[in-house]
This record gives sequence, C-alpha cells and structure tokens, in this order.
Amino acid sequence: MAFTVTGVHHVGITVRDMQRSFEWYTRMFGVEPGPVNHGSGPDLERGVQVPGAELSFSMIRIGNVNVEFLQYHQPEGKDWDRTNGDVGSAHICLEVDDMDAAYAELIARGAVFNGPPVTLTDGDLAGSQWAYLRDPDGIQLEIWQYPKH
Repeated sequence: MAFTVTGVHHVGITVRDMQRSFEWYTRMFGVEPGPVNHGSGPDLERGVQVPGAELSFSMIRIGNVNVEFLQYHQPEGKDWDRTNGDVGSAHICLEVDDMDAAYAELIARGAVFNGPPVTLTDGDLAGSQWAYLRDPDGIQLEIWQYPKH
C-alpha cells in the first residue's frame, strides 16, 4: 500500500442539541467538550452528502479517542430510530475499571440502561462484563470491563 493507517482520529455522532449532549456526557463521564466549530457551503454539502447542510461540531476526548458531536442546524434531521441489529448501527464502548461501581454511579446520575451488566462465561473474553445504555438522543453506548486478574 502507498499509505499507512496510523490510528483512529475520531468517531462521530450526530445529536439533536449539542449543548444538551455536552451536559449529559460531562455529567455521566466527567469529560470536557472542546471548542465548537461551524460549517456550511458547497464543499461541506458534497462531502457529507446533505444538501443545504449547516452544522456545528466539537470534539470530546475520552481516553485516547476523540468523539465528535455534530449538530445539523439545516436541514433538520430525523430522530434516531434504529436498533443494534440494523445495518449501519454503531455504538461507542467505554472501558471502565469497575463495572459494579460504574453501573451504580451512572444510574445515580440518571443513566438509563437497557439491562444490568452481563458477564461473558466462555471464550477468550470470559469474565468480561458489558452493559448498554442510551444517551439523550437514544444513541447506544456501552460500558465494558475486562476481567480483573
């Protein structure tokens, strides 16, 4: 190959209200949003394949990954209506060091989980735990803990 992939720069998610998302992610995970940038014009419209696109975007750094929040001001997008089984669905998984503490604390902060943590019982990941929750726009997130050794 004539080029090398050196890492993942960011994962992007489109949100209804960036400020609401910032407040929720900060309250849940203690992260700080970066500066808010704005975009519009023919290059943006062509690049994102959204005619008339006007948007704001900002990065939040979580560990070694940037999560980009995009809010389209024009045109107004549809609300999230997918399941994890729908093609193209994606989620962000955050690794935690203590599943029980993370689950309890996130619930105390107002998080809504799909169910309690699940422990994998076989295979290479046996002993790992995971739980899914949703952000204010219904976007799926996951918390994950590898087994403690």
